[in-house]
Amino acid sequence: WASLEAAIRDCRACSLCRARKQTVPGTGDRQATWLVVGEAPGAEEDAAGLPFVGKAGKLLDAMLAALGLNRQSGVYIANAVKCRPPENRTPECAEIDACNRFLNQQIDWIQPTVIVVLGRPAAYAVLGREASIQSLRGTIHYREQGDRRIPVIVTYHPAYLLRQPEEKWKSWQDLLLAQSALSSH
Repeated sequence: WASLEAAIRDCRACSLCRARKQTVPGTGDRQATWLVVGEAPGAEEDAAGLPFVGKAGKLLDAMLAALGLNRQSGVYIANAVKCRPPENRTPECAEIDACNRFLNQQIDWIQPTVIVVLGRPAAYAVLGREASIQSLRGTIHYREQGDRRIPVIVTYHPAYLLRQPEEKWKSWQDLLLAQSALSSH
């Protein structure tokens, strides 16, 4: 893990490295059952070096807690890109592609039983295709990883849910779908 984090820290594969304060590799249980993948660090994450530490992180923690989960046990949280895009903009596909080797390595090492992706860029990183959240949610997708077939559930990013709280029930349905995928896997 130390060598992976050093490789992330030393990465210059895209222009995001120029403005970052620090990289944000991920946090949590490295033998997690649940892998949660966001899109990119924001300003607070760039300062802290940890994913989901702001208001969206508090909402994510509450969502996980509602399922009896937390960051320290059974859950690992990572982002599709490990550096903050300028002005917190959405990461571009080329930036996600440049960073994907790190996420692939994390998935290989963690060997999660289920992956929950938060937002369209994270869905692109994990599933390898561009699509709207509306077309991806509510269905179990699968990621082939070596000889494993991992269920992937796509839902809204917590930052979106803070702006559109009436959509929270949809994310709750998605998390319940992830839980059912886990129990049937």
